[in-house]
Order: sequence, then structure tokens, then C-alpha cells
Amino acid sequence: MIKRILIANRGEIACRVIRSAKKMGIETVAVYSEADTKSMHVKMADKAYLIGPAAANQSYLDMNKILNVCLDSKTDAVHPGYGFLSENARFMDLLDQNKIIFIGPKKQAIQDMGDKIRSKELAKNAGVNLIPGFIGEVGNEKQEILRVAHEIGYPIMIKASAGGGGKGMRIAYNDQEVVQNYKLAKEESMASFGDDRILMEKFIEQPRHIEIQILGDQHGNIVYLPERECSIQRRNQKVVEEAPSPFIDPETRKKMGEQAVALAKAVDYESSGTLEFMVDKNKNFYFLEMNTRLQVEHPITEEITGVDIVEEMINVAMGKKLSITQDKVRIKGHAIESRIYAEDPYRGFLPSIGHLLKYREPKHPHIRIDTGVKEGDEISMYYDPIISKTVTWGQSREESIELMKEALDTYVIRGLGHNVAFCRDVLRQPEFVRGNYTTKFIDETYPEGFKPSDLQDRTCNHLVAFIAAMYQVSCKYAVVPSHEWGGPYVIRVFDRFYAVDKNEKGNLTVTKVDNEGKAEDDQYEITDLDVKWDNIEPLIKGKVNGINHNMQFISHTHSGYQLIYKGHNIKADIFTPRQFEFMKFMPPSSDLASIKEFLAPMPGQVISVAVKEGDEVQVGQELGVLEAMKMRNALKAERKGVIKKVHAVPGSGVQVDQVLFEFE
Repeated sequence: MIKRILIANRGEIACRVIRSAKKMGIETVAVYSEADTKSMHVKMADKAYLIGPAAANQSYLDMNKILNVCLDSKTDAVHPGYGFLSENARFMDLLDQNKIIFIGPKKQAIQDMGDKIRSKELAKNAGVNLIPGFIGEVGNEKQEILRVAHEIGYPIMIKASAGGGGKGMRIAYNDQEVVQNYKLAKEESMASFGDDRILMEKFIEQPRHIEIQILGDQHGNIVYLPERECSIQRRNQKVVEEAPSPFIDPETRKKMGEQAVALAKAVDYESSGTLEFMVDKNKNFYFLEMNTRLQVEHPITEEITGVDIVEEMINVAMGKKLSITQDKVRIKGHAIESRIYAEDPYRGFLPSIGHLLKYREPKHPHIRIDTGVKEGDEISMYYDPIISKTVTWGQSREESIELMKEALDTYVIRGLGHNVAFCRDVLRQPEFVRGNYTTKFIDETYPEGFKPSDLQDRTCNHLVAFIAAMYQVSCKYAVVPSHEWGGPYVIRVFDRFYAVDKNEKGNLTVTKVDNEGKAEDDQYEITDLDVKWDNIEPLIKGKVNGINHNMQFISHTHSGYQLIYKGHNIKADIFTPRQFEFMKFMPPSSDLASIKEFLAPMPGQVISVAVKEGDEVQVGQELGVLEAMKMRNALKAERKGVIKKVHAVPGSGVQVDQVLFEFE
């Protein structure tokens, strides 16, 4: 029996494991770095031990320190979560030598499946469909890289043999890219996994990324659970997932599941695991890799099956049989997960760091928030920038989508950049609504970078009416109370003007006008307006003409409000008729950003500099490499020119928008 579990991880996954263990009556032990002293998982655990500085290689990756805590706390078992030591064979050996149970698969299975080359060989022998490509380790010489690339044919996926989580993965479409991306992937792989072996395979264009969750016990029982659709990704990392997939039919699901089980049986698999597949438009599927650990997105599978995957892992580690057999697996409803990251979708999803100055989670019986943070906590540069996994469940896919919109609209996060606006915008995209999307969704939907979709005219009318109701409250709380809120006045949102007044029935009216005040649309009458606000509350709920709306208030401005509505950041300005008369004389705002400066797109550390003063560079040429959140990012010239000054210094830390290079 397991009486005490140490969680060798941090953040939301550590909190998740602690909850399941406590539900089972098992004591928990947490480990933490200096950066996580005040973290949620530290407070949740029965005991907690400081294991080192913020850097992961001096704390969460230091297996000897964690072993010492296991011995000191008399721990029976270790749950590794995901990442860090979750697939480390040496760590498993240390635990085994000290008779401590590793809650996960056997060492051999982790080694076989963790090595992408070996896993493909085993998959082929087990009758699992494989992607056409080169099975084996690619050499380091340029000629060898090009030889393999030409044999496979472009486009090519370059990936770390020991990798995961999108790290060490690059796509190449020509000889120049394959050589450059091979080098970057190799460096990133060594930095992240201590293993720089690289393999290459055919990149299937327009694919869907679908994965099958399996569970196995020590008695030879293995079951597969319904698939997860994980095609919405940026930089090979998943952002929005759903289960089951809107694309997979029962016959394809059965075939994929049976192949997953066949491979699992080939390595005597125990515990939780996930097989990832690429699926083309004709539902042909190809094995990518197997993750021998708990997946980040496991909650959506739990929501549609009722299976507690973490609890199953713990029971399997104690020698118990799985609580479910294949014939009992059922799909109930639909679940969606939005990964809420501290990142800036307007800057290509680059990481953001800072403190959660205000943090309020959405509340609903079918909204699940897996998180490891609370208001006041810091999202640091040392770890993955995940804030939470927001999960919704509904009887149907449509119901789950609508509840996710509600969840994101009422999720209050202040103090740092985050991707809630992006996740919210995904839900309204026609291709997502139809369930007809691929791993190219982000590139195809936002080819020029993320920008929220325009709101429909009626929605804008409702938005303006909502702001008018807020203005009524502000007038009431003003130092000199005003009675002008009923109009007439003009509200500007999205650089559009809307005249607000009252008609003869006393109802508010909204009319879109030009900058001369001439009507551009019919007058819209507001017959039902119910907005309750106290002039400072960040989350405002209201109803306009029978439709419920959620508004987030950020701050008062000199002429109105800063707001968030349906994922849009809105500056709302309110003008009296006299003020509006002078608007046409105001000069348009200008972009003061200098095109002669290359600014750091994110905080991080300069790894290398590829140019010097006086060099002539072309558009797309590499200027240097910046590392942040364990990812290496090539900094490429956005314009042709001559380097005037180099401010970037290898090994130095930089802040967002810091000048790295100057052009003549």
C-alpha cells in the first residue's frame, strides 16, 4: 500500500496529483524551488521541502535532492507529473534502489517509447501505421542532413529523438531551412533534454493531431479511452483541445485504439500513456510518438469518461487492476480545454512574465479549472508560462463551446499578458465551429498575426448600450453628479462612432454615425437594458434586449473606459455633442516605433549573436538566438539594411522591447 506520495513537480499538475491523492486518503509531500516558495502546491501538501534555486537544473531536475527528500519524508512513492523527471530512466533507477515506487510505466517502456527512433521500430513490428520517412538517427554533417532530406522530400519535420512538448521540433521546406533548423533543433534538444539526437520524417501537410489515451495495469490489462483532438497548436504546442474529436467516426476510433493497445502490449505497458497520431483528410492515421506519462490535456478525457486517470495511475502502482474494462468505456457528452498561458498572442504568442495583480476564476458546475496559481503569484521566466487549464463540459459540442465562451469572458486576469482573447476568438471561427480544422489552423486563420474577429453590427449596438449603462453609473458616482447620461452623446469604440440618445418612448437608441455625425445605419432601439455595476467591479454582467453579456472593466480613462468584451481590448471614449464637433480636427494617432531598431520580442537570455556592426542583412536573415521559457527562438531581420550597432551580448538577460540591434 502507498501511504505517502511525493510529487516531483510544480504548478497545476502538482496540485492536480495532490487532490487525487488526498481523495484516496494518501498523505502528500511537495518539493519546491526558491521561486515557488509561496506556490499553491506547497500550501496544499501535507509536507513541503525546499530543494534549491529557481533554475530547474538546480531544483526540479536534481534527482539526488529529490531522492533525499523521499528518504527524509519516508515517502512510499513518487508521482512525476509531466516534464522534468517524468520520463527519466536514471531517476527511476535511484528510486528502485531505495525501494520507492515510481508511479508510471516500467523503465524499459519509457526508454523504448521515449526514444522516437526505437518507438517507430517497435510500432512497425506491432503493425502500427507509420509516417513515411527516415527511421534512424541523422548524422551531424551538412551533406548527410541534405542526403536524408532529399531522400524523404520536402517539407520535412525535424525533431529531437528524446523530445516532447514541441521542444526540438522544426519544419523545413528547402535546403537552407533544413540545415539551419537542424542546428537549432539540436541545440534546443540538448538544452532541454540533455540529448541532441535528431531524426527527420515527412511532414504531412493539412493534418489533424489526434491522440489516444491508454491505461495499463500489472496484470496485462490495457484499455484505450476516446480520442482527444489537439490540432490547434502554435509552435507545435497545443492551445485548445477537445474530446471526442468532431472528425473521428466510431470505426476509425476503434482502429486507432486497437493499434494503440497493440503497441502498448508490445512493451508490457503499465500506468497512463498517450499515443499521438497524425490523421489526414481521408482519416488515414499515422503513429507519431508515445508519451509515457500523464498528458497536460488529460482532464478532457476524464470529463467525457468519468475515469480519474491520476487515481488509476496510483492504484496501478499499488498492484491493483484497472477499475474499467474496454467494454465499459463510454463517451458522455463533450469537453473542451483552453490552455491559459502567460503569453502575448499579439506578438506571436511570445512569453509574458509578471505578477497576477488580479485573478478570478469563472464559476459554473461544468467549468473545471486546473491551476497552480492564485492572485498575487508571479509567473516567472524559469518555467512554462501556463496559468491554468480551463475545461468545460456539455451534453453536446455546441453546449461545451458556449460554456467555454462564458468561462473565458468571465476569467479575470490582470498584471501580465495572456492568451484568453485568442482562445475566445478561436471559438467563433467558422472552421472551428464546423469542426473542420487542421494543425495549420492558427497559420491559416491568422496569417498576419492574431487580431480578434470583428463584431457584428448588432453586437456593437449592444456593446454601446452596455457602455451607456456604465456611464450612467459613473455619472452617479462623479464628484459633481451628472444627469446627462441619457444623451445625446457619442461613444467611440473600434474607431467607430455611435450616437446615443433617448426616443419619445424614453428608450435608449444607438445609431452608427460618421465623423460628421451623419447616420450610417438605422437607429437601433434598446427596449431592455439591465446592467448592475458599482463603478469599480472588474466583472460586469448585464442584459441588452434579452441577451446576456459579460464585460470586464480594466480602468477609467480621461474620456471613458478601458474594457474587455468577447476577447476584444476596447478603449471606449464618450463625447458630448460639443466635444464631438471638434473630433474631425484631431490628428490621427501615429505609430512612433522606430523601424531602425530591432527590439527584444520577449524577456529572456541571448544565446548567440550572428551579425556584427557593418554587416548587410536581408529580410529573414538570422540576427541571433534568444532563449525564454526553455524555448530557443531565432531572431530574424524584418527589413533589409546595414547593422549600425549591436546591443545584444551572448549570455546577457534582456527585457521585452529592449533594443538589441540598430540599423543605419
